Amino acid sequence: MIESLLVANRGEIARRIIRTARRLGVRTIAVYSEADVDLPFVREADEAICVGPANPAQSYRNPEAILAAAKSTNARAVHPGYGFLSENADFARTVEANGLIWVGPGADAITAMGDKINARNLMADAGVPVAPGTTEPAADVEAALAAAGTIGFPVMVKAAAGGGGMGMAVASDEAGLRTEYDKVRAFAERMFGDGSVLIERYFPRVRHVEVQILGLADGRVVALGERECSVQRRNQKLVEESPSPAVSAELRERLLAAAVRAGEAVGYRNAGTVECLLDPMTGEFFFLEMNTRLQVEHPVTELVYGVDLVEEQLRVAAGLEPGFDPAALTPRGHAIELRINAEDPKRFLPGPGAVTAWTEPTGEGVRVDSGYALGTTVTPFYDSLMAKLVVYGADRSEAIARARTAVAGFEIAGPKCNLPFFAELFDNAEFVGGDYDTGIVGRMRAKK
Repeated sequence: MIESLLVANRGEIARRIIRTARRLGVRTIAVYSEADVDLPFVREADEAICVGPANPAQSYRNPEAILAAAKSTNARAVHPGYGFLSENADFARTVEANGLIWVGPGADAITAMGDKINARNLMADAGVPVAPGTTEPAADVEAALAAAGTIGFPVMVKAAAGGGGMGMAVASDEAGLRTEYDKVRAFAERMFGDGSVLIERYFPRVRHVEVQILGLADGRVVALGERECSVQRRNQKLVEESPSPAVSAELRERLLAAAVRAGEAVGYRNAGTVECLLDPMTGEFFFLEMNTRLQVEHPVTELVYGVDLVEEQLRVAAGLEPGFDPAALTPRGHAIELRINAEDPKRFLPGPGAVTAWTEPTGEGVRVDSGYALGTTVTPFYDSLMAKLVVYGADRSEAIARARTAVAGFEIAGPKCNLPFFAELFDNAEFVGGDYDTGIVGRMRAKK
């Protein structure tokens, strides 16, 4: 096993990685910005080093600062978590060029899947279903209009280098496409340094279902079930559950097989997620993108499959055999994850602030992965995620019942908090019945 690990991240995911590393006897090094000096992950690591000011470009997204910290602390490996530098192929190459172990997929796989157009084409060649769309960037708005004429309105306008639900817009007609094309292109250039835009078929009613894959050290790619991620605001996830209530045994077999083919097509190693759109009316699914990292929602897979994904990441990176039998993967029970964000529960606008009360729920089937605690401060510099509340039950009904109780027992004061939204969700007949799609939050808000 790896002797020492630098965690190039912050908050709940840094704590999560440190927890497993400690269990495995791995020395951990945390990096932190000046704004995060009082957060729990800093004191829980064996060693911690400040890498810069609050601005993430000068700290968590600063490759030179992260590498300098790794060298000064004699780290043997780097785990990037999610976000920040986790899907930066150049950083992955640099880490390895400096003699360190990169706990993630190879840089070539990150590059191959980082561009949505290239990824779509690769997946199509591998026999993975892809939605109708462009096979090369729409060079200008006229090219976008020509593509939409072939695909048919409405269409999705997407930043080819985007991710995390950013750089996406829907166009219902020619005028809308002209407007949205320019907006998405400008946003992509500003946020990703790449203004390439693709045009895809838009599904008015769709579910967002993803598959957790793991590329093993011996070259095999295995799938650890699917996750339902359709409760979203602004194309960003709020709730995930596994297994998906929309996926039958037959559909699951096809989904998992396609995800494995996707991983094999790029020689994938380590943890990754193949995201798909599922048409609930026809049962068709289409490749959306591949996240070449550990996902925020990985705990629901861990609970249903009994596998510690961070441990498996470390084992793959160290060239070890998996800690489970890939031939005996069997899902048991049902898990639901709620993203507890520092945002208001109505419009979902950020509301940072000092934490004046923090009481986490406990009980059977309840897990909390938190980044904050009483006396800490949620600052405006980073993502609004404060904690992940994860519940497990023998079936979906029990998981929902435990989630209701856990939400009622989670007390947070100081920052704004979206906990009331989840209480509302668990009283929503559409969600409780399992027959929902990515429009559920919009419909809930339209009733207010």
